[in-house]
Amino acid sequence: MKQKKRLHYAWVIFVVCFLMAGCSLGFISTPVGLYLKPISDSLQISRAAYAVRNSMRFITTALVNIFFGKLITKFGARKLGTAGLLALAASCLVSAQAKGLFMLYLGGVLQGIGFSWTCTTMVGYVVEKWFSSKKGTIMGLILASNGLLGAISVQILSPMIYGPNEAWRTSYLVCAAIMTGLAILVVLFLRTEPKDKGMTPLGSGQVQPHKQRGRDWAGVSSEEIFRSSYFYVCAVCVFLTGMLLHATGNVSAAHMEDRGISAAIITNISSISSLVLLCSKMLTGISFDKFGLRFTMTICNLFAVVAIVLLAFVQGPATAYASGIFKALSLPLETIMLPLIAAELFGRKSYAHMMGLLVSFNTLGYAVGGPVINLFYDLTGSYVSVMLALGGIMIAVSIAMQYCISTAHKIRKEQEA
Repeated sequence: MKQKKRLHYAWVIFVVCFLMAGCSLGFISTPVGLYLKPISDSLQISRAAYAVRNSMRFITTALVNIFFGKLITKFGARKLGTAGLLALAASCLVSAQAKGLFMLYLGGVLQGIGFSWTCTTMVGYVVEKWFSSKKGTIMGLILASNGLLGAISVQILSPMIYGPNEAWRTSYLVCAAIMTGLAILVVLFLRTEPKDKGMTPLGSGQVQPHKQRGRDWAGVSSEEIFRSSYFYVCAVCVFLTGMLLHATGNVSAAHMEDRGISAAIITNISSISSLVLLCSKMLTGISFDKFGLRFTMTICNLFAVVAIVLLAFVQGPATAYASGIFKALSLPLETIMLPLIAAELFGRKSYAHMMGLLVSFNTLGYAVGGPVINLFYDLTGSYVSVMLALGGIMIAVSIAMQYCISTAHKIRKEQEA
């Protein structure tokens, strides 16, 4: 009698990563813009001062990610993932008790540690170990969890965040409980690589299509990469992309409210954007596997420019909804695209190192973007002009990345020849 085929443990890893990244991003990161006005008004602090909280988070993430390769080798995915979720839970508990800037900033630092070990970098590393093909699609599906769970989270948390008597504190306690529960799940089921379960990666041994995308080339050493000009151009582009996407996304709710959009509509836009993000991350992974990096990145950059321009000139619900949708279509640039850029431009040899660096550059952009755009608001009373300037920067980034991709493809052809 033929033995029934067992489910590959890679699919358990898929589910755990889906929940870990999805709840971390969906419940902690997605609603972050909703807190800007309620907390700054409640604690009587400026928006620029509050935005430094996010800068603390992103600077911490950038610094921790530099050492991601060494940490994951020493401790493994299970320990790092658990520590990351507990750091997020601690961040929520600290934020719930905040009476001033110090506690808010401490919460930001703890968030930075948590996201370093639960989201893009961790997912990219684990997928690389457990899956041998269609990695762009798999990462897209996992990171799309942010969209699904983000849509759920804003409906659960918004009534608390906008509620009376500092009800935003209760929302942090709810998130702390969720992160703690997920930490238990990670301890039970997450494993770093297939050999921990006596397995090989899912799909290993299968015949692959003759046309391979970026992840399948050997790549060059970190030392050679650091001597190449395209690495530094790429680093600046990734930094600027993080800066402008986070800056505009972080203030979108406050900007819409300033321009007369109701809190109910803003909440609905956040939910719809999260659902669109669910689809856009999946489609981005599929697009990379089918069409490659150049096409996929250009489309995402175009969506970003449209989203920023629409947000700058938002006048009513129609433009507000449109801006939210286009923003969601561009947000894979902050997540799934980073491991894919590392794979396409630098190859397997230095993949883990380069991925950690790109995530660090991206998050440093977040750290700069929030205070800059909110400082501009504090000085001028409007976000419009700075948003238009950021849209122009996005166009320049899109052009510069074409140079990086072409240079990497040339190096790959020379190596394979």
